[in-house]
Amino acid sequence: MQQANTNIIIRNPFGTMDVPDPSDSDVMDYAATARLAGDAADGNAAHWASIPAISDPLEGTWASRWNGGADPTIAGDTPETWKQGRAEVRVVGERIYLRFDWDNGRRHGLIDAIRESGHRLVGKYINLTNPAIMRPWIGLVVDDARIDGCFPNGRLDFRR
Repeated sequence: MQQANTNIIIRNPFGTMDVPDPSDSDVMDYAATARLAGDAADGNAAHWASIPAISDPLEGTWASRWNGGADPTIAGDTPETWKQGRAEVRVVGERIYLRFDWDNGRRHGLIDAIRESGHRLVGKYINLTNPAIMRPWIGLVVDDARIDGCFPNGRLDFRR
């Protein structure tokens, strides 16, 4: 009888599956060309969330939304439709973890990112409901109530 490996070490603070290789070459290639201005013309500039800000600039409860892909489990969904949900951000050392949901909490995702320089975040997203779906992601911490984010197919933003 073979025994299961019980020495699994999880990096993220949520106790879920980790994002595999969050700084791999796909992420670095995407980060080299993707840009977020963080200005008033950005699609995430308008206030769309009602989560109260707390004293810590990143950690805590956020609202999330993404577009750029159709979720086949949501009837009538299109790539242009915003999928909104809740999010929690935790900082562990130099890594920033953004766990979020959509479809009324039935679907979950995790971003594992590092602060590259200033307010820019570089990492990878994994769909925890369907782990075969992984994408590079970059973010820009605009202020304590706004994180603009994008992946190759669309946006993945956070607001308070």
